Formats: sequence, structure tokens, C-alpha cells
Amino acid sequence: MKLQTRQTGILAVLVLLMAATRMHHFGSALHLPDASLAVFLLAGFFISTPWLFAGLLFEAGTLDYVAIAHLGVSDWCVTPAYWFLIPTYAALWYAGRHYARIHQHNLRSLGVFAGLSVAALNVAFFISNGAFYWFSGRTPNMGMTEYAARVTQYYPQYLVGGMLYLACAAALYTVLTARTPVAVEAD
Repeated sequence: MKLQTRQTGILAVLVLLMAATRMHHFGSALHLPDASLAVFLLAGFFISTPWLFAGLLFEAGTLDYVAIAHLGVSDWCVTPAYWFLIPTYAALWYAGRHYARIHQHNLRSLGVFAGLSVAALNVAFFISNGAFYWFSGRTPNMGMTEYAARVTQYYPQYLVGGMLYLACAAALYTVLTARTPVAVEAD
């Protein structure tokens, strides 16, 4: 697996972004929200190797372990449902891979990216949140009404956090890849 210089730089930024933000899922006045969702989608877009997907999964698990074992972060979410983060992140990765195949340098493609990102974040939310509801053992007596109420509590933050990073990435990508018009000399 040989990455080009540009891909290596992108990989470094994505790895650092996840490492810097993974400890706080929704963020606060002092901390940025977790960028992991956006990192997996962007990694799928920019770097096609499945080894990167595996490496990012390893990074996420390692960061969670360090946070819980050494930094006092709660282990509330580490249940049998934790394994469902693999298909959650895979949905985002494959959305990025799909977009890489259809991407074009135009405004319409930016709209496609936005729509695909929202769809992928929704799929990711329902995999991870549904798995927690069904398989964590933390909500044995919760009915669907209470579950729906909790979904409405967490869903907006989940979607907005992911979209914030993806919008910033799209803006940066647009600026960095903008084609400069060729000057035409007057006769």
C-alpha cells in the first residue's frame, strides 16, 4: 500500500482530527464534537484502500480504550452494541467511496455530496442508536415511545456534528481545488 503525498497528508489530518475530538461526542463550550463520522466518510472519499478503514477502526477503539482506562471517560456505551460501530462506520466509508466514483468539479456535485452525507449520517445513526437500544442491555424496559423521545434528544446533535465537519471539508476542498480561469488576451 503506497500512498501518494497528497493522500498521506489527508490521512494525517483525518487521524489527528479523530484523535483530537473523539473524547467528547457532542462537544461543549470547551471541546469540539466528535469528528469520527466525518472522518470515516472523508477517508472513504479520499483514500480507497480498505486498510485505512481497518486502521481507523483500530484508532477509534484505541482512543476509546485510552479515554475509559486512563482519562476517566464513562464506559456507558461499551456494551455488546459497541461492535455495531463497525457497520456504522462502514456505511459512512462506503458512502465516501460511492461519492468518489461520481464526484465532479461542479456545484451540482456539491449538492450530491450534501445529500449523500445526510443520508449516510442517517443510516449511521440508526445502526448505532438502534443497536444500542436493542443489544446494549442498558434499556431493557424502554418502550418505543421513550426510545423515540431519546432519539429526538440525540439525533440533531449527531447530524449537526457530522455535517459541520463535512461542510468545512467541502468548503476547504472547493477552495483548494478551484480551477483558476485562464486569462484571454484581447487582440
